[in-house]
Amino acid sequence: MKTKYYIVATMLGALSLSSCDDYLTVSNTTNPNQETFFDSDKAIQQATAPLYNYVWYNFNEKFYYGMGDGRANNITAQWSSYIYPYTNLNETSLSEGLDGAWGSLYSVVAQSNNTINNIMSYSTASVTEEGKFEGIAEARFMRGVAYWYIGSLWGTAILYTNTSDLVNSYLVPPHRCTDVMEFAIRDLEYAAYHLPENPSAKGRVNKYSAMGMLTRVYLSMAGLTTDGEYNGSNIATDPNRGQRNSYYLNLAKKAALKVINESSYGLMDNYADLFKYENNNCKEALFQLQWLTGSTDAIGWGCNQAITAFMGWSTMVSDATNWGGAVYASWDLFSTYEPQDVLRRKATVASYGDFYPEMNIKGGGYTYGVTEKAADGGCNIKKYVHGTLDDNGVSYKQSSGLNTHMLRLAEVYLNLAEATLGNDASTSDGVALQYFNSVRNRAGMPSKQSLTYKDIQYERRVELALEGQYWYDLVRRSYYQQQEVVNYMNNQNRNSSYYRDEETGIYEISESYVAPGAGVATATEKSLILPISDVDQNKNHYLKTNSNGVVETVAYEFGEKEINTDSLY
Repeated sequence: MKTKYYIVATMLGALSLSSCDDYLTVSNTTNPNQETFFDSDKAIQQATAPLYNYVWYNFNEKFYYGMGDGRANNITAQWSSYIYPYTNLNETSLSEGLDGAWGSLYSVVAQSNNTINNIMSYSTASVTEEGKFEGIAEARFMRGVAYWYIGSLWGTAILYTNTSDLVNSYLVPPHRCTDVMEFAIRDLEYAAYHLPENPSAKGRVNKYSAMGMLTRVYLSMAGLTTDGEYNGSNIATDPNRGQRNSYYLNLAKKAALKVINESSYGLMDNYADLFKYENNNCKEALFQLQWLTGSTDAIGWGCNQAITAFMGWSTMVSDATNWGGAVYASWDLFSTYEPQDVLRRKATVASYGDFYPEMNIKGGGYTYGVTEKAADGGCNIKKYVHGTLDDNGVSYKQSSGLNTHMLRLAEVYLNLAEATLGNDASTSDGVALQYFNSVRNRAGMPSKQSLTYKDIQYERRVELALEGQYWYDLVRRSYYQQQEVVNYMNNQNRNSSYYRDEETGIYEISESYVAPGAGVATATEKSLILPISDVDQNKNHYLKTNSNGVVETVAYEFGEKEINTDSLY
C-alpha cells in the first residue's frame, strides 16, 4: 500500500510535455526543484498539468469502461479478464484490474495533495494569489472526483491531505462512505468557488466543471443521508426506504441550473461528433482527460489514450493493436435501444450495415459486416474507435489521440431532471423537461411530456453508454432502492450472445450458444461494492473484511466548512 499513496514518480519541472496541444505546452525553464519551481503562475499551471492524464492512466486504460460499463452489463467480453469478472459478478480480491484501479485513483489523490501542499509551501512572491487559488482549486477538483469514484466503487476510502504523512504511517483505517462523499463535496465546492468562470486554457476545468461534477456527487449524497446537511449522524440506515435527502437533491438542482444559466457550454449538434479527434474539448465537454497525440515511442507511456486498442476490432478501424474483436455491446444494452434511437446506437454500437465514412477513407468508408465479416457473438463497440492514422492523421498503436469524456453537459441536463424528479413518481416540471428533451431531440427522439425514473434511467444509459457511467447510476439508486437494483442486475441476461438472423436481418439473443467464460453469479447487496485488492489488504490489515464480510470504517474529523453553499448558489 505504501507505494499506492506515494506521489507519481515525476519531477514536476523535468516533465516533458512538448508533444501535446493547448495548455499542456506550457513550459518552465527554472530549476526543476520544488523549492524553486513555483516561481510564476505558468509554473503552477505546469504543476497541475499531469493531473489531466498521467495519474489517471491505469484507471482509464481498462477500468473506466471495464467497471463503469462491464459491471453494469453494457459490455460482454468473455475473453477479457479485466472485464468478465465484473460483468459476471464473481470477482475476488485477486481479480485483474482492482489493484491498478485502486492505485491509479489514489495516485490522483496523492499527486493532488502534493500539488496543493507544494503550491502553498513553495510559491514565490512572483506567483499571484489568483494563480495560487486556481492551482489549488484544480488539484482539489481532481482529488474530489477521485474520491467520488473510490467511495462509489468500494464504499469506503482512506481520506488524507498530506501524502508524506501516510507514506510514513500507512496502517490507517478507512473512512465511512458518507465522509468520503462529504470530503469530495468540500473539494468540489472549493473548486467551484475559486476556479475561473472561463478555463485559463483550452481543456482546463473551470467553475462550471466543478458545478457540473457537484450535481453528480450531490445526487450520491442524497441517497446516503436522511435529512438536511450532513453532520456525521444523519446517515441513512435503510437502503430500501425509497426516499432521498431533499437537501442534496435541491443542491444538485441549483448546481445544474448554475451551469445551464451562466456558462457558455452547449450541446454539440451531432451526437457522433462528440467522439472525433477534431472535437476534443468541444463546447459540451466540462471535463476530459487530456491525452497526448503521437506514437508511444515519441510521447512515452502514461499520457497515451489506449482505450481504442481494447475496443477496435480490426486493423481497418484502429491501428496495429486491436483486442476488441470479442468485446461486444451486451445484449441487454443493444436490445435496450428504442427502434428510433438510431443516431446514438450507431455512434456507440456498430451493427450490420452501419456505414462510417470516417473509417477506411481510402476505400470509400467502412460498412460494418460488409467491408469485413461482422463479429460472431454480438455487435462491436464503435465509441472511441475512430479509424487509423491514414484516416485521421493522429492515431497510433495504443495511442488514438482521443480525449476521455469524464463529464458532459448532457449529463448535467439529465442530473437536473433526476434532482427535479426527487422523491416523486413523476414530474412535469417545465425546466427539467426542456433540458431533458434537448438531449433526446439531439438524438432524433421525440419529446416527453412528463418524466419518471424509468425515463431518466433509459436516457442516461443510452446517452452515456460506454462512457463509464452506468454502474455508478445503479450504485446511486441502490443507496435507497437496494433490492430493486439487485433484482434488476439478476434480470439482465448477463454473459449472453446474440446474432443476426440472415433472413429477417433482426438481431436475436442466442438460446443455444453462450460465450465461454466463468458463469454469472447471483447478485446480492454485496455485489454493489468491490472487494479491495488483496495486495492492499495484505499491506494494511484495516482493509480486510471482518467476520461479517464487511470492511470496518471510522469517522473522519472535519473542520469548519471553507465554502458556504449560499456563496455558491
